[in-house]
Amino acid sequence: MIQSKEDYLFHLEADRIARGRSQEDWKWYYRFGKIETRETWAFQRLLRKLEYNINCGNSRLNDLSRRLLGYQFNSLSARLGFSIPPNVFGPGLCLIHRGPVIVHESARVGENCTARHCVTIGQGKGIPGKAPQIGNNVFIGPGAVIIGDITIADDIAIGANSVVNQSFLENGITIAGVPARKVGDKGSKGLLTRATELLRGNTPT
Repeated sequence: MIQSKEDYLFHLEADRIARGRSQEDWKWYYRFGKIETRETWAFQRLLRKLEYNINCGNSRLNDLSRRLLGYQFNSLSARLGFSIPPNVFGPGLCLIHRGPVIVHESARVGENCTARHCVTIGQGKGIPGKAPQIGNNVFIGPGAVIIGDITIADDIAIGANSVVNQSFLENGITIAGVPARKVGDKGSKGLLTRATELLRGNTPT
């Protein structure tokens, strides 16, 4: 969660790296590249700016700024089909495609998550306020539904159109199906960029 200006800048840079563009070409790409890519990047920047304002701002001026940011954020969310509340995703988020992407406010997702289109992360039936807690380096394939009071471990890959309604506590596996089950041991390796590890000077494994 963003708790300072340094955290805000770290989240922004991790998000940029997670989207797979080098420092040299990202400004050009996000200005002149595909409209969808430019819009999703604008959404992620607004998300982080809103999180910083909510978590770190405490003046009347910040309240006014938050209302304006909230209006811009909600408008862009509606246009792109995103229903993603602040303070859910850790740094290194990658949203390349327009939605729908629907995330419950009680969900928590760790660092370096890549979520494709038509993803749902929501509470289970009859369990208000209980939503998935997802670890670091998790790849979520298109159409995946993750619901309920469950935990997803680190380095997991979730296959397209899977329905995940139980916890998976083993790191580095691939799960898929309806309902989801373990189908392999590769996990998310090669499917996403571990941006936070690169920023911290660690070598991703």
